[in-house]
Amino acid sequence: MAEHDLILLTILIPVLGSILIAIAGERYRDVREGISLLSAVLLFIVVYLLYQELPESHLEAVKLATVMPGLTIAFRLEPLGILFAMIASFLWIITTIFSIGYMRGNGEPHQTRFYVCFAWAIASAMGVALSANMFSLFIFYEFLTLTTYPLVTHSGTDEAMRSGRLYLGYLLGTSICLQLFAIVWTWSLTGTLDFTRGGVFGGESSEIVVTVLFALYIFGIGKAALMPFHRWLPAAMVAPTPVSALLHAVAVVKAGVFTVLKISVYLFGLDELASSGAADWLVFVSGATIIIASVIALQQDNLKARLAYSTISQLSYVIMATVVLAPLSIIGAAMHIAVHALGKITLFFCAGSIYTASKKKNVSQLDGIGHYMPWTMAAFTIGSLSMIGVPPAAGFLSKWYMLLGAYQAQVWTVVTVIVISTLLNAAYFLPIVYAAYFREPPRTITPHGEAPAPVVIALCLTAVLTLAVFCYPGPLLELVRQIGK
Repeated sequence: MAEHDLILLTILIPVLGSILIAIAGERYRDVREGISLLSAVLLFIVVYLLYQELPESHLEAVKLATVMPGLTIAFRLEPLGILFAMIASFLWIITTIFSIGYMRGNGEPHQTRFYVCFAWAIASAMGVALSANMFSLFIFYEFLTLTTYPLVTHSGTDEAMRSGRLYLGYLLGTSICLQLFAIVWTWSLTGTLDFTRGGVFGGESSEIVVTVLFALYIFGIGKAALMPFHRWLPAAMVAPTPVSALLHAVAVVKAGVFTVLKISVYLFGLDELASSGAADWLVFVSGATIIIASVIALQQDNLKARLAYSTISQLSYVIMATVVLAPLSIIGAAMHIAVHALGKITLFFCAGSIYTASKKKNVSQLDGIGHYMPWTMAAFTIGSLSMIGVPPAAGFLSKWYMLLGAYQAQVWTVVTVIVISTLLNAAYFLPIVYAAYFREPPRTITPHGEAPAPVVIALCLTAVLTLAVFCYPGPLLELVRQIGK
């Protein structure tokens, strides 16, 4: 099959899958979930075939539509986009397995709508990943916001609707008021929005213009959850756990930090950012976000809220490493998109497993739970080690490259932030692990076992993959080293 056909299939497969899921509906639940799983598998196969084509790819942009001269919706293969597409498509498979056990085990309503919107969100993520220009990326970025809104408000409660309004307000507000303005300004300055190796500015704009424009993009990418535009993410934790997995690992926040890395490398260019000093301030803003979010996470008793603030902190690692602008730090930033996805989805799966089996939501309720849920807590331990960044979990690799990049560029602020935040990560994850294994469960507790098999299978798979990437990082490293070349 031709390369351009494969690119279009990455959008069509989840869209067609969503239509078939809607047709199957609540009446044919097994068929509905089978279609979702089959669509996810087919999508990953297509993305993998595109990955295989990457070394020989000289493909011109695949144009889907021309809005006006110079403004097209188009797609193109490049290493960073393939990385994001592979993460989202593969984790759609695992999340579907988890969702089957979780949604049925908790008797969640509107399950057909959930699977339909999830498929549309994946289609949007594929569009973001493979966009050939900033205009296309913006269109699919907005689709991703709109298709995930029904998932955030899934339960329909007053709290869910309030969270949904906050979700839309932050993400649409930042993108329309800041990001869209930056896109129009870029087009007026350069006459193009195409993603280009080395960027599109060519040193012709003043330093102050580049700095202001870069700031508009960064704060306009609300999905990156950089403070102060972060409140939507903890609020969205009212949604079911599979939605949390989508938000934190599969698509939404990954689209945010992916876009930050994409514009830095392919719109501005690392040399332009370095010579203009346009990104220097962002080291301090992202560093502050990392530390502040980690301190707030320490204070959260609700497990999903603690994980949400952990995500805010972890996302800013990608941003901070990107704006160090050293080759090794770019490798670390791209790697962290992947390894954080595996580690954080494991942790959210574990939170969902605990809730499904015991209906417990708070850290203070987890004393001795490792005796009843050994598989879940073993996976939680692995995910925690990855977030902290210690061997043998994959999170160590990305932090190591970030530190090497910071040393290479002599940016000691980054080294300091990583060391302090690593200690804070340990402070809010390790007590959970300790309590689960070494404290006695309350005498009033009703003995329970693990969650349904699909839930446990999913979290074990992502935990094992977190270890496997640490042991065999070659394919991931080979891919991320191509970024910017």
